[in-house]
Amino acid sequence: MQITMLKAKLHRATVTHSELGYEGSCAIDGNLLDLSGIREYEQIQIYNVNNGARFTTYAIRAEAGSGLFSVNGAAARLACPGDLIIVCAFAIVDQKEAESHKPTLIYFNENNEVQRSASSIPVQAASAA
Repeated sequence: MQITMLKAKLHRATVTHSELGYEGSCAIDGNLLDLSGIREYEQIQIYNVNNGARFTTYAIRAEAGSGLFSVNGAAARLACPGDLIIVCAFAIVDQKEAESHKPTLIYFNENNEVQRSASSIPVQAASAA
């Protein structure tokens, strides 16, 4: 059996550009692609925190060190500059790999600077009513 697991997450990045007429779907700072392990042309999911839009596209490499997150082509209708997005990539692994699999999680500040990275998400506690 194979399982689809979270491979990488770029958490709360700020969209810097959206270009309806540009070829390619989501340009991401090349350093951030390398840090996260997301490959150019790899399928990604984007979740827009501001408007709730969720869509599938692919990553393309932007200038290294630029902090750029540009949502392009038809996807530009779903994210505008200033929107906060979560970018996720997934991998298909077998059961044995799934037991030890750890994703790469990258967290940003409002300037798309890396604040921290992790390989797990804390357990969510139930809130008291």
